[in-house]
Amino acid sequence: MPLTDPDRLFPADPATRDMARALYEGVKDLPIISPHGHCDPRWFAENARFPNPAELFVVPDHYVFRMLVSQGVPMPALGVPRVDGGETERDPRTIWRLFAEHYHLFRATPSGMWLDHSFEHVFGLDEKLSAKTADAYYDHIDACLAQDEFRPRALFERFNIEALATTEGALDDLQWHRMIRESGWQGRVITTYRPDAVVDPEFEGFAANIEQLGALTGENTVTWEGYLNAHRARRAYFKGFGATASDHGHPTARTEDLPQDEARMLFQKALAGLCSPAEADAFRGQMLTEMARMSLEDGLTLQIHAGARRNHSAQVFAQHGRDKGFDIPGRTDWVGALKPMLDAVGLEPGLRVILFTLDETVYSRELAPMAGAYPCLTLGPPWWFFDSHEGIIRFREATTETCGFYNTAGFNDDTRAFCSIPARHDVARRSDCTYLATLVATGRLSMEDAAEVAIDLTCNLARKAYRL
Repeated sequence: MPLTDPDRLFPADPATRDMARALYEGVKDLPIISPHGHCDPRWFAENARFPNPAELFVVPDHYVFRMLVSQGVPMPALGVPRVDGGETERDPRTIWRLFAEHYHLFRATPSGMWLDHSFEHVFGLDEKLSAKTADAYYDHIDACLAQDEFRPRALFERFNIEALATTEGALDDLQWHRMIRESGWQGRVITTYRPDAVVDPEFEGFAANIEQLGALTGENTVTWEGYLNAHRARRAYFKGFGATASDHGHPTARTEDLPQDEARMLFQKALAGLCSPAEADAFRGQMLTEMARMSLEDGLTLQIHAGARRNHSAQVFAQHGRDKGFDIPGRTDWVGALKPMLDAVGLEPGLRVILFTLDETVYSRELAPMAGAYPCLTLGPPWWFFDSHEGIIRFREATTETCGFYNTAGFNDDTRAFCSIPARHDVARRSDCTYLATLVATGRLSMEDAAEVAIDLTCNLARKAYRL
């Protein structure tokens, strides 16, 4: 018996379901465009086998382990590394059994659907994961991982990925991307410029990071002008490895357009570690506007991921570091926050800014009206906690009436879990086809137009938004 229903996520009404199914048939086999994510480029550079099922599905995936932690499972018991190198569970089979014992926690969640899709469609399993089936699952997946057709490059090709963008910090030497390029493999794996560590005065080691930025670029980064030129140099370096976008993960969407003398003084305070929280936010905001100006120079699409209250648990952050499942959504102002940047460059031809929010209340009130007016603004798909069937439907219902389909960026998976990529894109395609079928059923869209829109949402809008 299959783990996944072939009609999953389609409408319950038979006639509308038939239309959704027909639309889905037209897009289900189209190539995957994955323009923003956090896969490790080392996988594709070395093309080594994935170590074991636990390292593939549990240890690196905060969607998975945060659910178990919420039910009292200690993070070290799941093999999540400690910052201090302290003791964590090292036996992958023990980790897998613990995961399997708690698999019922994922019922009706997006993670459960992604996992079942991966188990069935990537590894050919057809029995539900549980404590009873844990060892059989582990042995089967581990045996598959030993085969060449389950190595990263082979899976990349099997998943029909046209382009996959990873995300690297501004100080990364991009050695794995260089190795990919020099290997002659034709898979398109590109990088993305993520400068948070050198634009956020509250990032640990900020001044040392700026010093390293200067060493990498040969620029005098203790001056404002040298600091900006160092960013230009690093952006050009990243473009040399295929980058078409930069990415900025800020706690707020604040932008600033300060006079250059004021920006220069604020930078000096940041270097000295003297910024108040408000001044640190102002500096991040100034740098978003500076990055937008640089995008006009070099053509990189500017992504803003705002509104995550990151590392909410001080204890987890101290023990396990960043990106360990304790980033929480918060209220986000966009209209006032983006105005300084939009006043500065918002109507400049060629600028492309993609907005991602964790505050769904702003879809219809702020984001869609702005994207429906400013030519530089594009709405990113539902992100993180909301990249689910319900989240995608809510997004379409709240934004289409104001900014249509063509001021959105299609879909991206934003994942560290490689085998979930086809699952996530499948959910997006099914959800969009369900929404389009509902429009057809209620007389708001013809079936012919719906079929064209489905293709655009699947591939073409992402290609355009990210210049792919």
